[in-house]
Formats: sequence, structure tokens, C-alpha cells
Amino acid sequence: MKRLLIVLPVLAALSACEQLGIDDPAKVAAAKEAEGKAIGSACRHAMRAIEDCYTLNPKALKAAVYAGWREMDEYMRENKLEGVAPVVPRPPTKAELAASAAAAAAAEAAAAEKAEKSGDKPAEKAAAKSAH
Repeated sequence: MKRLLIVLPVLAALSACEQLGIDDPAKVAAAKEAEGKAIGSACRHAMRAIEDCYTLNPKALKAAVYAGWREMDEYMRENKLEGVAPVVPRPPTKAELAASAAAAAAAEAAAAEKAEKSGDKPAEKAAAKSAH
């Protein structure tokens, strides 16, 4: 009987773990699933490709994003809805960033070569401007 009196308050305290800030793993997983579906739905409504959704939301569950995207696609087709054009541009890929950096470096080199061929040096130009 004494054991029962000790065990009951402990069980009651443990049943209120959410009040202590301890998350239930099942609820966390359900929330991540719902968030992924919402992201996928929003991406489809914004006429983004599924790959764009994955790129823009790397922490979201890919399966949930795909499920939400697919559900929204079916819904939009059934109801003949048009998507909304996205406002946020697609982020550049690593290859695009590398290509733009290489192009900028090539442009700088070409400008320096042109200045060198013409005999003008940037330091001389600055000195000539400050003398006037």
C-alpha cells in the first residue's frame, strides 16, 4: 500500500512532462511532417519546381515536402487553379556562383590588360586628376 502511495504521485508528475518542456517525439515528428507538407503546398502554389522547394528548405523532410507538393498539384488541377508567380528569386547554385566569380575575374583581368596596353596606369590617372 505504501508503494502505491509513492508510485501514484510519481506517475502523475511524469504525465505532465509537456509542462516541463519535454517534447513528445511523436508530436515533434507530426509537426515536422505537417510543416513539410505546408512547405510543399506553398511551393506548388507558387509554381516552384520540387527541386526548388528542396533547395529553399534544406531542413524540411523531403518526403513531406513532396507529399504536400503533390497534394496541392492534384487540388489545383481538379479545381483548375492557376499558381501565383514567386516573388523570391531562386537562389544561385554553386556552379552559377563559381561561373559569375570567374567572369568577374576575367573582366578585371581584361580591364587591367587594356589599361596596360594603352600605357595608362590607374595610379597615374589618379595623380593626373588630383593635379588639376
